[in-house]
Amino acid sequence: MMTQDDEKQAIRDVIGVMQQAWNTGNFHGYMAGFANPDVVFVSRGRVQKDWQATLDHYISDYGGSEGSQGQLTLSNIRIEILCDDAAQLISNYQLIRPAGNQTGVNTRLMRKREGRWLIALNHVSQIEM
Repeated sequence: MMTQDDEKQAIRDVIGVMQQAWNTGNFHGYMAGFANPDVVFVSRGRVQKDWQATLDHYISDYGGSEGSQGQLTLSNIRIEILCDDAAQLISNYQLIRPAGNQTGVNTRLMRKREGRWLIALNHVSQIEM
């Protein structure tokens, strides 16, 4: 049986793989960390569309050319295990990219499905510069 520390590390591993995928322009790899198709995205003051629409948005807005996705860094990651199959993750993010930098906070509800942690709810709060 995994300890809470083991579960937290498993979540960090998922987030780390996602960050690496983003930084290499692998949007499908990045999206593999989200529940499909039922992930809920909250951004810019509204609930966004489903998994596929979010992937399409990332490719459209960030995938114009090699490197246009920028470099994503997550920091100050805080994880609280809520129960056996749910956890809360809060982290700061910074995206450095040619089209303009972004920084803010992500709040994520993680759910464990079939032994794997996935993001079921993703809330992004961007700091307006």
